[in-house]
Amino acid sequence: MKTCVISLGGSVFIPSYIDYPFLERFRKLLLKFKKYKFVIVLGGGGIARKYIGPLKKRHVTRDVQSKFGVETTRLNALFLMKFFGDCANDTIPKSMKHVKNLLAKNHVVFCGGLRFVSSSTSDGTAASLAHYFGSEFINMTDVDGLYTQDPNRFKKTAKFIPEISFNNFNNIIKQIKYKPGQHFVLDQLGSMIIKKYKVKTIILNGHKLKNFENYLKGKSFRGTVVC
Repeated sequence: MKTCVISLGGSVFIPSYIDYPFLERFRKLLLKFKKYKFVIVLGGGGIARKYIGPLKKRHVTRDVQSKFGVETTRLNALFLMKFFGDCANDTIPKSMKHVKNLLAKNHVVFCGGLRFVSSSTSDGTAASLAHYFGSEFINMTDVDGLYTQDPNRFKKTAKFIPEISFNNFNNIIKQIKYKPGQHFVLDQLGSMIIKKYKVKTIILNGHKLKNFENYLKGKSFRGTVVC
């Protein structure tokens, strides 16, 4: 049975509210694919940024800001555990071995940050888990993949990039300064890990579940492949 490791951005399931219809469709889709088991790492999304923003204004240390981000990812994981019910884990894992043990008993395992370290991120956690399980890494965000410019701001000039090397992708990411709660298709730590361990990565639009289903079926899909 194949393991599918997904980083699910908060912008997908909690844009400014909890997207109940999306979560229902997402649940039904995952349960339909019995040949897979799924590890899903939750981002903090807008909720994390609402905590981090005021702390940043008060000049609270970046480590403290990051801790709030990690705890928000765990809260999101707890919520989705309860939403998915019996097919999902019943405890929040805090190590990769714990994830593996839970996956042996469940079809879906949700987690947030496994432990806090400086500059820890949900993308970094998911990339590490993909390496640990020897699987591809699926990053579900709110755009179709990587573009030459932000497609939300530059709709006419942004060009879609269907495939890019680990090195070239990492060079793009390195130009962006890391900050807790940042929003990009993949964060710096995630990029470093996939480059180091050559973890094939697929960035796609999490809102477009039919497209994700095509990927799971081995059909043509729209997304950026980092390899």
